[in-house]
Amino acid sequence: MTPCWRKLAPDVPLALRDLFEDFILFLRVECGLAPASIESYGRDLRDLLDDLAHRGVVDPTNITPRHLVEHISRLASQRALEASSVTRHISTIRIFSRWMLATGRAMTDVSELLERPHRWRHLPGVLSPANMRALVEAPSPPDQVHEHTLPLWLRDRAMLELMYASGLRASEVLGLKLGDVLERTRALRVLGKGNRQRLVPMGIPAAEALDAYLKHCRPRLMTAERAAERRDRGCVFLSKSGRPLTRARLWTIVRDHARSVGLGHVHPHMLRHSFATHLLAGGADLRVVQELLGHADISTTQIYTHVDRSGLKKLHKACHPRG
Repeated sequence: MTPCWRKLAPDVPLALRDLFEDFILFLRVECGLAPASIESYGRDLRDLLDDLAHRGVVDPTNITPRHLVEHISRLASQRALEASSVTRHISTIRIFSRWMLATGRAMTDVSELLERPHRWRHLPGVLSPANMRALVEAPSPPDQVHEHTLPLWLRDRAMLELMYASGLRASEVLGLKLGDVLERTRALRVLGKGNRQRLVPMGIPAAEALDAYLKHCRPRLMTAERAAERRDRGCVFLSKSGRPLTRARLWTIVRDHARSVGLGHVHPHMLRHSFATHLLAGGADLRVVQELLGHADISTTQIYTHVDRSGLKKLHKACHPRG
């Protein structure tokens, strides 16, 4: 079944459809992008090609800078997109245009006239250490335990502990394989964005929670019959059916446990934000935090230096002569 993001409008001509499929193949094979990144680029390109077809463009060589500028203007006005979303669309179009030029599908880079809008950097949402502790400890045994009750709370506790203790992205915790758990050194081998691999430590509570899940919950999710079918694909975290847990299910798990302890809107990435912010507030070096998070550019990590305003005020008061 074709994913919805790959479904072009019916009036998109064959030449543009072939272009779309070739570009997606380039992103997957030559760039080695993660499925989520490919989907994001694919959605943006689908919007562009649908718009071009609507404007009567039937051949890639007929795409002009004016087409691209008008497309971005329409997105910004009709969809009321934020600057960050417009910036992402422009980035996709630029990569696509340069790919066409490099592969001989175009004679010029038609994206040269596109300008990025000023991009405001939103400070990430962060939980306090007390709220973070309440969240990771929220999964607990049910009041009524029967013989066939699955201890899924062990799975949930392990995931929450790992995301906070090791700063994992949702895709990274879901992509963990059994061979990535290095028990002797209490570390994880993580495959991040751009297929960059890094080693991240686990704290003692996270290591203990993961060990409990692997010993007492995962074997019950992975029965002999399911193991024969290789349902798990070697993934650490599984659903009730023994298959790899999905991103949507992870979001639901985090949201439900947050609500159970009286917290508002909490999403998986907020645990990663809290990990970075609490490390910096505790005096960790910015370069070390960059390495732990797997950021290619330190400017991405620097956003966390602006989050803990209370810490900055305390530092100013303690260190400045007139603080």
